[in-house]
Amino acid sequence: MSAAHLTFENLTLGYDRHPAVHHLSGGIAKGDLLAVAGPNGAGKSTLLKAIAGVLPIMDGRIAFAPGSEDSVGYLPQNAEVDRNFPLPVFDFVAAGLWSGLGLFRGVGAAERQRVEKALSDVGLAGFGARQLRTLSGGQVQRCLFARLMLQNAQLILLDEPFRAIDAATIADLLKLIHGWQAEGRTVIAVIHDIEMIRAHFPHTLLLARDPLGWGDTTAVLTEANLLKARAMVGAPDPFAADCTRAA
Repeated sequence: MSAAHLTFENLTLGYDRHPAVHHLSGGIAKGDLLAVAGPNGAGKSTLLKAIAGVLPIMDGRIAFAPGSEDSVGYLPQNAEVDRNFPLPVFDFVAAGLWSGLGLFRGVGAAERQRVEKALSDVGLAGFGARQLRTLSGGQVQRCLFARLMLQNAQLILLDEPFRAIDAATIADLLKLIHGWQAEGRTVIAVIHDIEMIRAHFPHTLLLARDPLGWGDTTAVLTEANLLKARAMVGAPDPFAADCTRAA
């Protein structure tokens, strides 16, 4: 069995002390392709934000394998991207180089080649001069994947990467994801489409605030577990009691 890329130790996450993920423990192996499934309000996006370091932890901890803490690529939901901002596609994608270049170093010839190759790899060759706001939803998602590719991260977090995009784009992006796994990268993706998970993701974490199953996708995504997940979670309750550690 591969060594753990990251481990959750009694992890609890939430907002204003009201928990969205309860006491999650377990490890994700290096090179795993893991889907995070569950109904709306289950804590899926919250978990990815905590792994990415953009959401503070309420309780417990996330432990990374030594030397891997700074090699995380995070793709948020495309609804969080301001598509109306006047920005060329090239500049938008080139932002993926910042972790390696720093904020004040310019993009040289070698870096320009990397950006152009990333655009070509996602099917957007020649789109660099286009304005982001002129692109379709699927094309913007391809740009987000190209930007992520330039980060060269070993842990890749994808929050609903296939929402509201066409079938051809989904197929192309799935090929990229499988390619990342083949390279030994760890991929964690929030996915709503259960049949897609069954077809493409060998392991699944099923969340309904509490973990209802984690492991082989076939064993986790049973009808009984899915029914239980739908019954257990609804909209977050702003009047819920503060989370306390079980005795």
